[in-house]
Amino acid sequence: MRIDKFLKLSRLIKRRSVAQEACQQERILLNGRPAKPGANVKVGDEIEISFGSSTLAVRVLSLQEHVPKDDAASLYEVLTK
Repeated sequence: MRIDKFLKLSRLIKRRSVAQEACQQERILLNGRPAKPGANVKVGDEIEISFGSSTLAVRVLSLQEHVPKDDAASLYEVLTK
């Protein structure tokens, strides 16, 4: 699954277009490397998201094509805030 789509489905970022912009600005790291919007995400990958002065790190636990809003947090595990 593409990283921009995963960020939207998991509700870590509200819109896919915003996730694409964040990738292009190198604010999204996939396993320690800057991720392009089309980078593939696999179970076990670590994603680091920079929001201004704070950083959120998560580990991918599951990949699904459709997730209800209440279950979105089950796709990842928060490592640091």
